[in-house]
Amino acid sequence: MSTFSSETAWLCLAVTAALGGLVLCKLKSPGQVGRKVVCLVVLWGGACLLSLSLFWSLILFSLSCFLLYIYLSGQELLPVDQKAVLITGSDSGIGHALSKYLDQLGFTVFAGVLNENGSGAEELRRTCSKRFSVLQMDVTDSQQIKDAYSKVVQKVKNRGLWAVVNNAGIIGLPADGELIPMIHYKRCMDVNFFGAVEVTKAFLPLLRKSKGRLVNISSMAGGVPFLKMAAYGSSKAALTMFSAVMRQELSKWEVKVSNIQPGGFRTSITGTREMLDKLEKDILDHLTPDVKEEYGLDYILAQKNVLNKAFTYASSDMSPVLQDIQHAISAKRPFTFYTPGSGAYLWFCFVSFSPTGIFDYFNKKISYFNNGTPRILSVPDQKNKAM
Repeated sequence: MSTFSSETAWLCLAVTAALGGLVLCKLKSPGQVGRKVVCLVVLWGGACLLSLSLFWSLILFSLSCFLLYIYLSGQELLPVDQKAVLITGSDSGIGHALSKYLDQLGFTVFAGVLNENGSGAEELRRTCSKRFSVLQMDVTDSQQIKDAYSKVVQKVKNRGLWAVVNNAGIIGLPADGELIPMIHYKRCMDVNFFGAVEVTKAFLPLLRKSKGRLVNISSMAGGVPFLKMAAYGSSKAALTMFSAVMRQELSKWEVKVSNIQPGGFRTSITGTREMLDKLEKDILDHLTPDVKEEYGLDYILAQKNVLNKAFTYASSDMSPVLQDIQHAISAKRPFTFYTPGSGAYLWFCFVSFSPTGIFDYFNKKISYFNNGTPRILSVPDQKNKAM
């Protein structure tokens, strides 16, 4: 019996190693793909080691190898062939870097920008190829979206538009949900959700014709309820659900939809110091005297420090998110969800599978968005009155 168990164990380990080697050799797609598949291989190996007989181990591993090979064959990248791609929010950050990256790969890039005369747009014109086009495109302006559509149609002609990347977004000033004024909630929804929806609706006829790709840049905050992110997280959660619905509806047109939910990357989404000062002033101007008194001015003003603290943990290397977007655009069978960034996938697993109470406890303990206590809760006598 022990000999039989030993043979089973060695077989499982050998096949696990062989399958893992196949994965690592074949994968040329984003790193997170390799991590997920290797994890799957390890789980299969562990399951066989613990409970299955030699016969069923062979059957299960053979089936796994076959299915995994079929799955990975769909991850091969299609030829670029100067495919046309529209990217919104290309003034700075991920959109700016992605525009340069795809241009270098040989795509025909249309970079939608908030300010066509700004420094970001000028840099793109100066550094990118002759295929590259900069479009004035405020995603909250219907007329600018229509004008951009006309320019794209005029340039691509019969070649069509292969992909739309809805990247434009704002974060606002992270703060307790009660402190965030309604104008900030509405602004986040206008840019992060309604803007993406309107751009999608405008360009879908071109995507349906090319049987191309719709790629929406959501956020880890769209699936993980981080503190201080009520406005931003809600808008990104709406975009994530929009992507899920459109993925199913557009499948009959053979248009593939992917949702990118990056972790922490260091971009200029927060805006300038002057913009943050204005957001802070908006918060103070819209608070009632009672709310301002109970939270305390020190606590309210400290909200602006949350972003600085968060940025210390953010990565300046955007290559993981750029590679995932490239995969979503170019893979024969792209993934539905991508979670580029250190720890992003683990956060989604944590919030999905852990009990709510456990998640809330650890989220408060380790979150860099947690910054102090409101005034009335920090004074024992006042705290008792509030309760």
